Amino acid sequence: MGKTAFVFPGQGAQYAGMGKDFYETYETARKVYDLAGRAAGLDVAQLCFTENDKLNITEYTQIAMLATEVAILKVMEELGGKADCCAGLSLGEYGALAAAGVMEPADLFRLIRSRGIYMQEAYPTGGAMTAVLGLDAETVGRICEETPGTVSIANDNCPGQLVISGEEEAVTEAARRLLESGAKRCIPLKVSGPFHSALLKGAGEKLGRELENTAVRTPGIPYYCNVEAAQVTEAHRVRELLTRQVYCTVRWRETVERMLAEGVDTFVEIGPGKTLSGFLRRIDRSARAVNVETVEDLIKWRES
Repeated sequence: MGKTAFVFPGQGAQYAGMGKDFYETYETARKVYDLAGRAAGLDVAQLCFTENDKLNITEYTQIAMLATEVAILKVMEELGGKADCCAGLSLGEYGALAAAGVMEPADLFRLIRSRGIYMQEAYPTGGAMTAVLGLDAETVGRICEETPGTVSIANDNCPGQLVISGEEEAVTEAARRLLESGAKRCIPLKVSGPFHSALLKGAGEKLGRELENTAVRTPGIPYYCNVEAAQVTEAHRVRELLTRQVYCTVRWRETVERMLAEGVDTFVEIGPGKTLSGFLRRIDRSARAVNVETVEDLIKWRES
């Protein structure tokens, strides 16, 4: 029998109203949103459930997404849901840390709030990110290295879908070269910074200093980190990897491939949207994808 992984999406899947039905249905979910609000000094429930201008701003998006993911996770765990391992895309890795019991939820919420602020402030102007469709990671990486300025792969999501990040001029030039090299499309992303690039190293270092004062436990189940696309089983490595994650490539395709090779055949995506399930179909169509985004999804998951 194969293994089950809980996986958690990253920034971009958020929308007003996410998690509201869990909040209204389960006291456990309400407690999570309240805890997130106290840890972040914000009304996180209002941020998630009402139309507002903040939800798509990085420093608010990250705490909103994580609160929703952890609220759903805790309800699933209360109802007997268990995973053999876990992983998350970018900020979603903090959802995986919750699933693995690596840190207290209050500490995760405090850290993700700081992470969002540090990333938002690190490079406020002059940065860019562009999605690259139809090329392999080796070609995209080589062209980024050959392009003057700072530009690199921010996300390797699935075959034929990568994201590059860095200085605006360098990203624009790299996109031009990538199109000449056979990319089907290069799509500029509406983001507030050059995330997962060397330009955010300072933000990672700030987060690292906070992590030094945060209690970290040995993972209760293996979680797979973005930076190395491999299992983390030792507590002492968590701080280093989360620090580097801010400015290093998110190796999601390799992460999923590693999980598949190590026996995972069912991926339960917890949180808003179906982004990770879409990536999974591009990586291996034989793997099973399940989404738990709403209470209705939860009921179907329990029945299955």
